[in-house]
Amino acid sequence: MLKLIFALLVAANAALFAYGKGYLGQFSGNEHEPARLQKQQNVDKLQLINASKAEAAAAAIAPPPPVPRDEPAAIACLEAGNFLLAEARKFEDRLAPLELGDRQQRRNLPGQEVSSYIVHIPPQGSRAAAEKKADELRNLGVNNFFVLNDSSPLRWGISLGVFRTEAAAQAQLAALNKQGVQSARVAPRYTGSKQLIYQFRDISEETKSRIDKIVAKFPEQETRSCTNVR
Repeated sequence: MLKLIFALLVAANAALFAYGKGYLGQFSGNEHEPARLQKQQNVDKLQLINASKAEAAAAAIAPPPPVPRDEPAAIACLEAGNFLLAEARKFEDRLAPLELGDRQQRRNLPGQEVSSYIVHIPPQGSRAAAEKKADELRNLGVNNFFVLNDSSPLRWGISLGVFRTEAAAQAQLAALNKQGVQSARVAPRYTGSKQLIYQFRDISEETKSRIDKIVAKFPEQETRSCTNVR
């Protein structure tokens, strides 16, 4: 009895193996593996390829990657000027619609205009040294002077007069030399400039074009790259 059961199991396994391989066809028909192969089309044109060729073929039919769009480049710093105060107000009015905010800055040009000339003794280094020099001047009969104690570069120097012209200052220096004052000097004094320049940072080409058009309405002005970016 056991031998019969074992034989049946072996037969069943063999039948399942043959069906899985296609030797017995499908339930829907009586096709066997050789018959199916004969019905395939263009069998003679099939060929095996290696992995590298398969990847190349897949890449050839794959859609191309999207082309990156170039972002508009920002202009680091554009400068316009030099504007006098009256012109500067008109210029700012025309700039207002651009709403540049903190991308727009205004600053004064460094003082470059001579306002007067000073006859002075250079800084003495301390109040005590300046007072000592003042005593020397008194002993020479010079009483019209002033010890400079502010935060200017001439601090602890001595002013011997301020004059509108260099000729007047030189005349005072000559008179002091005759009195025995040999350390005095003449130097120009500068006033703060009344001219303004404007700087525009991180702006687009379109914004630059609009600024150029506004500046063009002021014939004496021009735009340029910033000479002092801060």
